[in-house]
Amino acid sequence: MSITEETAWSIQEVARLAGVSSRTLRHYDDLGLLTPSYVGGNGYRYYGREELHRLQEVLVLRELGLPLDAIGRLLDGTVDRVGVLREHRAALLAERDRLTRLADAVGRAIDEKEGGAPVDPAELFDGFDPEKQKQYEADLVDRYGPQVHDRIDESWRRVGRMSKEQAAKVAADLAERDAEYAALLDAGVPAEDPRVQAVTARHYAWVDQFWTPDAEAFAGLGDLYVDHPDFKKRYDDIRPGLAEYVRDAMAVYAVEQLA
Repeated sequence: MSITEETAWSIQEVARLAGVSSRTLRHYDDLGLLTPSYVGGNGYRYYGREELHRLQEVLVLRELGLPLDAIGRLLDGTVDRVGVLREHRAALLAERDRLTRLADAVGRAIDEKEGGAPVDPAELFDGFDPEKQKQYEADLVDRYGPQVHDRIDESWRRVGRMSKEQAAKVAADLAERDAEYAALLDAGVPAEDPRVQAVTARHYAWVDQFWTPDAEAFAGLGDLYVDHPDFKKRYDDIRPGLAEYVRDAMAVYAVEQLA
């Protein structure tokens, strides 16, 4: 049966159903990961039931942390699915061990600050993974193109100029923003409410310490919080649905304050 308007969903409808952004769906289309059934005369993408099932698989695999190129090869049958999942399981177990070492390193630093024996400097950085940082940067390049390298470089330059005290304040400020957003979400305050937008203005100022995003980039960063499994888990560990809440608040701020 051919796809008709009665059996197809617009990109906005699919975005709402799946809890992702239209920007993400367009990105998946650009990568050849999720091609719409057809494009209407209005230029809108439309998706049939087959595409909805494929999107579900994409999102499940993203939730497992697989990169988009691996997901594409899995779904297209060009690699052995079980083999790739075994490799990814091994990577997840290694990441679990790394996080355990990182938590231990933070614990040793706390003990020293509370009067314990001095920690070997090398132990303070046990568990930090430069390869994970490279992966995040590669994801940004995949999403936004090679021009994002300049922003990454500028971010590293700014970080390099920070003192330990400044870095600690940056971390504390982010934790404060997280708590503010979570409290507003719990209270049922909509993302466009001035109280949420005031928190978002402070979040923009926080991001501006590393790089200065324009409207599109700031909204795109909000999309990343939802689309990237590491960032989404970080927010959802604080409060389920927080990643989407922060994304929506950032999208409103981008339009009202940065556009």
